[in-house]
Amino acid sequence: MAIVLSLLSLGVQIYTYALIAYILMSWVPSIQHSSFGRFLSRICEPYLQPFRKIIPPLGMIDISPIVAIFVLRLAMNGIYYLAYTII
Repeated sequence: MAIVLSLLSLGVQIYTYALIAYILMSWVPSIQHSSFGRFLSRICEPYLQPFRKIIPPLGMIDISPIVAIFVLRLAMNGIYYLAYTII
């Protein structure tokens, strides 16, 4: 059980870093059109899209990725809680 949790935690951490990189890439449009940018777009946009539908941008700032990362971390904490209360 601990191995599964640590692998899941590592996956969530890597995905969080991918989300942060994708967010930062919006400041440099030329990077978005590279192969790395297209890869990040394919893995990040499906997760970010529902948050963008719910949370409108505040002026020029889109806070939906911040909420998406928060929800991802909250879900991970919930999984830890469930795993350690069952054991």
